[in-house]
Amino acid sequence: MAARQTGDVILDIQNISLAFGGVKALTDISFNVREHEVRAIIGPNGAGKSSMLNCINGVYTPQQGSITFRGQTFSHMNSRQVAEMGVARTFQNLALFKGMSVIDNIMTGRNMKMKCNIFQQALRLGPAEREETVHREFVEHIIDFLEIQAHRKTPVGRLPYGLQKRVDLGRALAMEPQVLLLDEPMAGMNVEEKQDMCRFVLDVNEEFGTTIVLIEHDMGVVMDISDRVVVLDYGKKIGDGTPDEVRNNEDVISAYLGTSH
Repeated sequence: MAARQTGDVILDIQNISLAFGGVKALTDISFNVREHEVRAIIGPNGAGKSSMLNCINGVYTPQQGSITFRGQTFSHMNSRQVAEMGVARTFQNLALFKGMSVIDNIMTGRNMKMKCNIFQQALRLGPAEREETVHREFVEHIIDFLEIQAHRKTPVGRLPYGLQKRVDLGRALAMEPQVLLLDEPMAGMNVEEKQDMCRFVLDVNEEFGTTIVLIEHDMGVVMDISDRVVVLDYGKKIGDGTPDEVRNNEDVISAYLGTSH
């Protein structure tokens, strides 16, 4: 894979610690994310990966540490603030509206971009109707990009799992994020579905210029598509660097990759 041109640090995580009661989920975690890179977070089950994403997008408030996004530093933010600033998230367990069509699911990602109120939208008053037309055009572009045109009107619950994951990605893209957090985007997929999703992740990074932070268990995928990798184990950082550096890190080998590599 050709090296991507990455920019300045867009997201800086400093000394994050998170505990639930007496259980430490994260201990003094620091790493950064550069603009336009694909940054992977890996580690065994229970390492604290999803907790880290939940701190970044405001679901959890860490007891210690700070997160700096585009030069603004926060000790905590709520999820709406994070979304308004340009950070979108997909989830490990799909949270789609199963009875709604593909296009309507992706349209929910445009809610924060809509200026008309619910009353205007419900009555489809002039400005609301014009606004909806513009947003639907944007969503149609995402549907074309993700190659799901044939399923536009299909209820999401009827789609195969791999396509549901693609719709979930589409809904996040509808928010036009600067940073996209992907929580195990390829979990539960077969080889062909994983290859498709890898291609879409790289295309999002390249064509939309979106910075991507992803959690992924498939080490082949991580090593193929990531610029840098941070490794967690029992809530602590044990490795950080390029895929090659992480692959050859003795702590990572013993904690995650096994003894042979």
